[in-house]
Amino acid sequence: MTADELANALTSGGAGWLVLSVAAILPILWAFTLVMHFARPYIIRFLGTLTLRFGGDVWWLSYVLIRDALMVITFALSMIFLMPNLYIGLGLPITAPIATVILAWALVVKLIRDSDDDPAAFRLVSILLVVASILYIVPQIYGLEAADQVDSLNAIANLGWIPGALSASDGAGTINDLAWPILNLSLLLLALTGTALFARFLVRIGRPEAEEEW
Repeated sequence: MTADELANALTSGGAGWLVLSVAAILPILWAFTLVMHFARPYIIRFLGTLTLRFGGDVWWLSYVLIRDALMVITFALSMIFLMPNLYIGLGLPITAPIATVILAWALVVKLIRDSDDDPAAFRLVSILLVVASILYIVPQIYGLEAADQVDSLNAIANLGWIPGALSASDGAGTINDLAWPILNLSLLLLALTGTALFARFLVRIGRPEAEEEW
């Protein structure tokens, strides 16, 4: 092996290891995101026990910052699932791109509505986060992480087909028939979401905030 071949192997191998590491860490971020989001009633109840207004403001602002930062970080890392060479080539979770789009919708709802004061917006964000987390965590665990457990799954109840069905590919060239349609649909939905959000902001430029509707 030449020096160039070794360098290319290390580069491609390191990139693959990094992406798979991010994919493995994301369930933890999803769990923290859900915990922080649904901790809002507890935080509000705790704020009611504080006697110092400044302490309450600091506690609330810290909670909001951590909660929203977790959502943004999770979304930023999830953008790797919209890259065909990574999503298809490494056999990432089959519904990960859809989960990314739904998480983007949750962020859009928080951007254009006050989910802390609007119960309907809070419920909508909650539903979107739960659906998106399921669409990512389930195929990540039973697809990507269970890829080397086919024999064990077959021994249980002939369930060895599950990892292949929940992964974009097997990493050896066999691509899931649903991988490309899911990826293309996700890219289209994300593009439409971005276009609609940009158009909404353009229409509302210069309008008083009180006159703006959802």
